[in-house]
Amino acid sequence: MSKKKVFVIGLDCATPQIVFEEYRDKLPNLNSLMTKGCFAKMNSTIPAITVPAWSSMMSGRDPGELGFYGFRNRKDRTYENLVFANSSFIKFKRVWDYLTSAGKKSIVLGVPQTYPPSKINGYMVSSFLTPDINSNYTYPTEFKDEVKEATDGYMIDVDNFRTDEKERLLQDIFLMTEKRFKLVNHMLDKHDDWDFFMFVEMGVDRIHHAFWKYFDKNHPKFEPGNKFENSILDYYIYLDKEIGQLLKKLDDDTTVIVISDHGAQSMIGGICINEWLIKNDYLSVEDYPSEVTRINRIKINWKKTKAWGFGGYYGRIFLNVKGREPDGVIPEVDYEKVRDELIEKFESMTDEDGKLLGTKVFKPEDIYQKVNNIAPDLLIYFGNLTWRSVGSLGLNQVYTYENDTGPDDANHAQHGIFIGYTPGKESKGDIDTIDILDLTPSILKIFGLKYPENFKGKAVEF
Repeated sequence: MSKKKVFVIGLDCATPQIVFEEYRDKLPNLNSLMTKGCFAKMNSTIPAITVPAWSSMMSGRDPGELGFYGFRNRKDRTYENLVFANSSFIKFKRVWDYLTSAGKKSIVLGVPQTYPPSKINGYMVSSFLTPDINSNYTYPTEFKDEVKEATDGYMIDVDNFRTDEKERLLQDIFLMTEKRFKLVNHMLDKHDDWDFFMFVEMGVDRIHHAFWKYFDKNHPKFEPGNKFENSILDYYIYLDKEIGQLLKKLDDDTTVIVISDHGAQSMIGGICINEWLIKNDYLSVEDYPSEVTRINRIKINWKKTKAWGFGGYYGRIFLNVKGREPDGVIPEVDYEKVRDELIEKFESMTDEDGKLLGTKVFKPEDIYQKVNNIAPDLLIYFGNLTWRSVGSLGLNQVYTYENDTGPDDANHAQHGIFIGYTPGKESKGDIDTIDILDLTPSILKIFGLKYPENFKGKAVEF
């Protein structure tokens, strides 16, 4: 007797303008899924970054509920203690946990924030956040030997994707992806007794960040005829071919989902968030550095500091509040006043030519169902993510066109991709937009499983 299965293909950072629009006709297997099933832009979390997006997607909980807002988060109200959000930070069930409780079997490969791997009814290989290949990155532990043999040496991630060694990096991205698909094929061939199968390929994200300026004709640094101009398209074509081979191995009781956690777009430049805070009298440092230095290595005069920020694809502002932080200076009664003042100033920022950036600033309590642990006081999308947030000091300027953590040509975009296909169901085509929080209830509904009533997302039929 056949049983219902769900097969999820995760492509970190895969973006609608490539898959749905400009190059759809060059991706026959993804195009076929879209034609036979449905597709939509997928509204990501705020922030639209790998952590927390994949965990929100697979738990149905927004970042505020999960209680982490990026890779690194404040551990307490002191100024120095930052912690890395690994799998132990997730206090809610994810899809495979619901399925394990229901006696169903899962295979989970490379999904971000699964290190250390957890016990499931099935197999797990943790993600690129695994420290190194020598770590215990599988469940069960002995499964690691099978992974190594099946892939001729597994690759957790590529080394240093922010590099000028483009030839080396491009080869590594293709090799990593080849090994990931070797493992997926192996599992489909040798372990066919599964109900839920999900894998995530990180190569899409890596190639976007490293090669976007060579590919996107609208990028300010694009040079026509450059040697890497077709690298991203060639990679997508390769991905599509590999996906086609996987689809041939699935039966007619298998629902296929293709998903990304966010999209990508050209990065125009960076806003040096702490330089701006110094120039506008919110941040005071003991000694301004003579070279570019990360903010956590700067001696800050906390008794004269109202706010400081973290860099990344989005900006995070923390206020130094009296009675909350050790050397807080902002009276609690003025907290909202200072936040609103900063929002107005950031949202009215212009570029160096005086053109409005189009920055969006969010208060966590306005966008999350609940705010757990220590959230930023403000989350900032500079230029709606066309500019990144640069946290380092030493540039002595607010605007920069070089990344402080190495070459990076792309920023994230709020919308990723969703493709859904269930054999035997009528095609729906373009269903416009779904939310990242819709994925967990949608998958659980396919299996006929109940989920919490307070889920913000809704089950989508496809």
